Amino acid sequence: MQRPPRANIIRRLSAHDSQTHLTFDDGPHPEYTPRVLDLLAAAGARATFFMVGTAAERHAALTRRVLADGHEVGNHTWSHPHPGLLRPAVARHEVAAGSIALAHVIGVRPRYFRPPYGRMRRCMTEAAADQGQSVVLWSLSGKDWGPLGRARWIAGRLARARAGDIVLLHDAPWRYNRPWEMLKVLTAFLSRLKRDGLTSETLERDVAGHGQAHSGAAKADRQPR
Repeated sequence: MQRPPRANIIRRLSAHDSQTHLTFDDGPHPEYTPRVLDLLAAAGARATFFMVGTAAERHAALTRRVLADGHEVGNHTWSHPHPGLLRPAVARHEVAAGSIALAHVIGVRPRYFRPPYGRMRRCMTEAAADQGQSVVLWSLSGKDWGPLGRARWIAGRLARARAGDIVLLHDAPWRYNRPWEMLKVLTAFLSRLKRDGLTSETLERDVAGHGQAHSGAAKADRQPR
């Protein structure tokens, strides 16, 4: 029997070109995503937005603006359920439906998939591979959620960002997210990157240029189905 395709799992990228990679999850959101886009534009920074299919369809014009502003769009499932609570067939459907919804809005299927909460399941990585999508996690989280998601603490975590890091942030107030706290420190963080000689680029630019450094495709096989 033919084995299913294996997804590339990316946690960090090459540090050779002094690039970091900001990623924003759970949007788009009509209040916070435009503010993020405005701050990124002012800093000349690019990012990747992992979008929930239902939100992308609900705010289709905003979804298209993200691409028009030079950013990348990734698949974050159709409705953002907790992967551990889903039957395998439902988990697979969440990946495929999210991809289809985004393709309907922006005209192309996204190249990257990130599971909600970063929870890996083999059935979802296989579904992502079926869609031609690499699985992207992160190497640094701003933890802009919950009781520790206050601006000064987010800033302290972001201060550790280095070239090659994939940075996790949130542009929608899903459950415990605090995008309003993240926005208080985003401009200062982007300015610090510039002072340190770093830039923020989309995942597409670095993956295309250097291959999937620090990927872990084999690890998917050890995750629960």
